[in-house]
Amino acid sequence: MKTISITQLGEAQYPSPLSSFPIAGDWFVPAEVQWSGGQPPDDLMLFEKAGARNKLFFDPQQTTAAIVTCGGLCPGLNNVIRSVTRELVRGYGAKSVLGILGGYRGLDPSRGRPPIELDDALVEDIHKEGGTILRTSRGPVDMDAAVDFLVSRQVNILFTVGGDGTQRGGNALFERARERGHALAVVGIPKTIDNDVRFVTRTFGYGTAVEEAVHVIDSAHTEARSIDNGVAVVKLMGRHAGFIAAAATVASQDVNFCLVPEVPFTLEGPNGLLHALERRLEKKGHAVVVVAEGAGQELFGTTAAKDASGNAKLQDIGTFLRDALTAHFAKRGTEMTLRYFDPSYQIRGRPANTEDAMLCDRLGRHAVHAAMAGKTGLVVSFLHGQFVHVPIGLIAQGSKRLDLEGELWRGVLSSTSQPTSFR
Repeated sequence: MKTISITQLGEAQYPSPLSSFPIAGDWFVPAEVQWSGGQPPDDLMLFEKAGARNKLFFDPQQTTAAIVTCGGLCPGLNNVIRSVTRELVRGYGAKSVLGILGGYRGLDPSRGRPPIELDDALVEDIHKEGGTILRTSRGPVDMDAAVDFLVSRQVNILFTVGGDGTQRGGNALFERARERGHALAVVGIPKTIDNDVRFVTRTFGYGTAVEEAVHVIDSAHTEARSIDNGVAVVKLMGRHAGFIAAAATVASQDVNFCLVPEVPFTLEGPNGLLHALERRLEKKGHAVVVVAEGAGQELFGTTAAKDASGNAKLQDIGTFLRDALTAHFAKRGTEMTLRYFDPSYQIRGRPANTEDAMLCDRLGRHAVHAAMAGKTGLVVSFLHGQFVHVPIGLIAQGSKRLDLEGELWRGVLSSTSQPTSFR
């Protein structure tokens, strides 16, 4: 077994004010909790368990922390901001907590607005609202300008709330600050509504997204079965992984076809989606199709276009399916009425549900514990029911995808009765 080490800024020497909560720091959680053969594999990784430490690297009364939110919106962002702020202020008595405005551009005075001071009063009710009070943006940051800013504001800790690009940027800021001789702890809280982060069982916002998606599917199902040959197409989030589409399909039990990025599909031919949809309408007279936004990209060919974060721009599979299905049945002279639903922005702008709110609170507080102890270059992960420290480098090596032999996808196949593939 291999214990994964976390970078430490230096020796922790200040006593923690959380005297009733500290852990010894020598507890570990395995990356996998099951294996065949009776013995754990030799290369099994052990992650350091998160939690308050007995000794701190930073003197709380001299500590200035900053929080930045980057990338797309996700339910729970304000919950994370609130929990980080309150743990710093109430738990540790930190000197100052800054809110960086507009994502990473807020670290560059030539591009962004000045930060705001976060305190108890400001964050009192923000968890009741969707979005982020700090606003957000995509794209890289000028490292030298950002470190100049952090040094000038005497920021000791930076909390980065975002996806893998955000976390890589945070790690680069730590490295550049270290070159400058500035002790900067950078602790990430992984944010992706798609739930596709490696070594993370569940990311915040995912549960809310699935819950909201089911409400949309319910309406789509009502529309489809209220007319002859009614078809509803629902496009859900999921650029490279179909977790939201799959989970919403299983939770709803009213979906007939679920299309995800992990399973390429074709429209034409005896095994194609169109033929299967025809058979469904002949038998039941209505159908609900759920498609993840990253599904079916092979139908468009390759594209070199990228967004501000460097991600490949996806073609719109939802409108493509809508138009292809409409044209197919019109060509056959078959009556068919299609309803199209794209609730993506509606879903990601929702406040966090109860389950996500609890997850956000714990992630935020564990991030503060790690940072105050002088740990850096890590993200706080919820893994196998525990909170652990995972090096940013491991997170950035690739994303998590649906296991097509796993229970969730088997649940999709069972609830929809669709074939394993449309090829």
